[in-house]
Amino acid sequence: METREIFNQLSEIFRDLFEEESLTLTPHTTAIDVEGWDSLSHIQLIVAIEKKFKIKFSSREILSWKNVGELMESIQAKVSS
Repeated sequence: METREIFNQLSEIFRDLFEEESLTLTPHTTAIDVEGWDSLSHIQLIVAIEKKFKIKFSSREILSWKNVGELMESIQAKVSS
């Protein structure tokens, strides 16, 4: 799966979860940049991503991400293997 396709699907998940059609992600986006992105929505986000891409993340992976770009790298690694 290409990076662009992952990014587009990830953007769709964010827009749906946060109910914000105009939400624009970048690789540098963090929870501080998205209104409503708290600990509960973070869990909901991870679950939605795992379902969409049919992958599972470890707690270590989840805790290591500093931004959306690092999340995308993890998705890319899992869907490519």
